Amino acid sequence: QVQLVESGGGLVQPGGSLRLSCAASGSIFSINVMGWYRQAPGKGRELVAVIISGGSQNYADSVKGRFTISRDNAKNTVYLQMNSLKPEDTAVYFCNANVKLRLDGPQYKYWGQGTQVTVSS
Repeated sequence: QVQLVESGGGLVQPGGSLRLSCAASGSIFSINVMGWYRQAPGKGRELVAVIISGGSQNYADSVKGRFTISRDNAKNTVYLQMNSLKPEDTAVYFCNANVKLRLDGPQYKYWGQGTQVTVSS
């Protein structure tokens, strides 16, 4: 089984910064895509940023220029550096990973439990 454990959420004032981390553990052969999603109260889950194993990144328009996704493949960990935070960034942030458990097997999608980010003065 694979587990994703997030950390780094909290309360921050508008204009502030937070760094989220997500570590994957378990019977992992490889991880292709890792990403962050978020869900605000009363809204659906939306993509924030994803990063491929080779380093290519994709961001939601709403966070471009403010958020940076990175990963440490040796540690199976993905990070989200969030700068210039706005009240509308308030949400539960979820980590996601597409994991292969063996070389010739399929990819499975796993989710973390979520971490709350609140941007408020």
